[in-house]
Amino acid sequence: MGTCEHCGMMLIKKSELSYEKKENMKIAFYLQDGVEVLDFAGPMEVFAYAGFDVFTVSETKEPIVSQGILKIVPQYSIQNSPKADILAFFGGNSEAAFSDEVVKWIKAQQDIQYHFSVCTGAFALAKADILDDQTATTFHNALNRLETDFPKIQVVKSVRFVDNGKVISTAGISAGIDGALHVVAKIKGFNTARRIAYHMEYDKWIPQEGLLLSENPYKGYIDINYINDYTGIYEYTNGKSIQLYVDSKDSSLYARLDSQDYPLFYIERDVFTDLNEDTVKFMRDDKGIITDYKIGDSVSEYFKKLN
Repeated sequence: MGTCEHCGMMLIKKSELSYEKKENMKIAFYLQDGVEVLDFAGPMEVFAYAGFDVFTVSETKEPIVSQGILKIVPQYSIQNSPKADILAFFGGNSEAAFSDEVVKWIKAQQDIQYHFSVCTGAFALAKADILDDQTATTFHNALNRLETDFPKIQVVKSVRFVDNGKVISTAGISAGIDGALHVVAKIKGFNTARRIAYHMEYDKWIPQEGLLLSENPYKGYIDINYINDYTGIYEYTNGKSIQLYVDSKDSSLYARLDSQDYPLFYIERDVFTDLNEDTVKFMRDDKGIITDYKIGDSVSEYFKKLN
């Protein structure tokens, strides 16, 4: 694919970022007139890279305008929208956006595996009774309104997202990216979500900032008690050295080479993969101390740990 003429970064096809070869889930993005751009565009980027089948729906197929700037032509209306596995709703003009007809459509959807909201998109789920007896969050300026208007909802503040299991809500705007990465981690695994965050150059994701009320997709990854065993300086190719360190944001291992950081993805004890999906295997001595590593299953060259 070549390299970017501006920054020199290697260009790759979007399809190459669909790391997991699972059947693609279909996600309906409900977009209303006045929808916040980043509310939906951030999660759309995440889900597209993850290989999900994303399509847009609105009350009608008439063009809508996001933030008075971006004109959007919905692919479907609520009258002809195909079946989805995930329904997603976003903020912007939310007080007028979710009409009785839209709420009726939400309630009529069958076999939905997950409901997902960003910002004041939570009001769509609230009006459809989907958040009844659930815990949820929303945009900081709308938290009190959600709590007052829908007393059956346990509204929480100062979290990036809330995961009830099948219903995930996020705080406002950029928090939608965090919530979407979390959904990817739930469905396709933490390593896939980390790969996507790295390729998007989204270094603000801290999985622990979410409130998890269901199965934790990060368990066994960010709580490895021996992760610091791998840190240190190692030999690398062409006489270079490489530094391995643990980033506190996601409690995961990274390699620093030529002032650039690259994630390593935990598979099992002493076994990781790199961005090229090559195996990185660490060796220990009789005392359990790491001595060296090798890259690739068939490569016999070992690189020593220097300190």
